[in-house]
Formats: sequence, structure tokens, C-alpha cells
Amino acid sequence: MSIRLEEVRTGSVRTYPGPDGRSWRSAIGKEAAAGPVTMTFLGLAGDTVGNPDVHGGADQAVLAYAGEHYPLWRAEGLEAVPGSFGENFVLSGLTDAEACVGDVYALGGARVQISHPRQPCETLARRFGGKEVVARVWATCRGGWYLRVLREGPVEAGMALTLLERPNPGGTVARVLKAYLEAAKHPAEARAMAALEGLTAEWRLKLGRKADG
Repeated sequence: MSIRLEEVRTGSVRTYPGPDGRSWRSAIGKEAAAGPVTMTFLGLAGDTVGNPDVHGGADQAVLAYAGEHYPLWRAEGLEAVPGSFGENFVLSGLTDAEACVGDVYALGGARVQISHPRQPCETLARRFGGKEVVARVWATCRGGWYLRVLREGPVEAGMALTLLERPNPGGTVARVLKAYLEAAKHPAEARAMAALEGLTAEWRLKLGRKADG
């Protein structure tokens, strides 16, 4: 499995015009970095979080997204390009259907671990001008995933990601997201996903609550 970091993206909080005339603020807009970027336990240097109540922190230090998804979105009529989903890492060679919660990867001297799926939200709907995109992310499980940083270090486009540990073969990001969506119908699956090694406490609780009704 050859996995490559195609782009590193960072951004600051900006004000965007809304379709109803009311503006909204977010750091979803990310620009590609031209060189190395320092990656710390709390994220990338120069990157900011618009809503720290739900974004950021050690378990959500970096948002990764599969570059293979962009042409699929465009074929479905969504004008998606690198950076559209607020991603920090644009990857090739690893999708939501392949990446597993708990995976540990090396990027040069740095180390990262997949912590939980990215759950589509209102900010994504605003970014694309409609709530349809949220429903489509749920349906396709192409939302991306968060990384916690296990070892700090510089990262830059062109680096290879090397899989070091996979404690949960089969516990893919897509499967966990689907388990959350369908927890009421398939509570045993939700509980199984909640037990994955490396999954965040937040998602263990979310899956458990949904499974219990």
C-alpha cells in the first residue's frame, strides 16, 4: 500500500457571505503550504479553529481527506477540489473505506494515529450552499478522518505515509461512520465499533448512546 501526502493545508478564520444575506465565520478554507509545516500535538502551525467547542484539540489535531474522492464528487455534480472539506492533509492511496481507526502512520520522523471519522456538519452545508452535501457524505461515507499526533515533527507535500500499526483490521473509518448513522437499527455493530482500540472517548460515548436508543 503506497500512501502519499499530496498537500498540506492550513487556514485562518474568515467571514463568508451567506445566501440569506447573513455572514458566517469559519476556518474551513485552507490554503496549500509551499514548504514544510510544523506539526504539533495540537495541529499544524498556522492553522486555526473557528469553533473550538467542536473542533480542534489533541484528538482532532489534523483532518485528512482522500484525494480519490474529489473526482467522484464532481461526477455527482458537487464542485469539490482539494481544500473543499476543510482538510489539512490531502492523501492519495488511502480512502475512508481502507483507513482504519487506530492506524498509526509514520511521516518522516512524525507519527499520527486515526482517532475518529469526520462527522458532516452545518459548516460543510454552508460551504457548499445546501444541506444536500451533508446527506451525501452520510450516504457515501466520504467525510474524511481526524488524526491525533503521537510524535511531533515537520510535514510537507510529497512525504510517504508508512503504516506502523493496525490494531483494528476491518474497523474502517467508513464502517464507524455508518455504524453511528445506523446504530438504532444495528446496535450490536455500533457497540462493536465503540470498542475499537484508539477510538476517541467522545465517539465511544456517541456510539454507545445511539446503540442504547
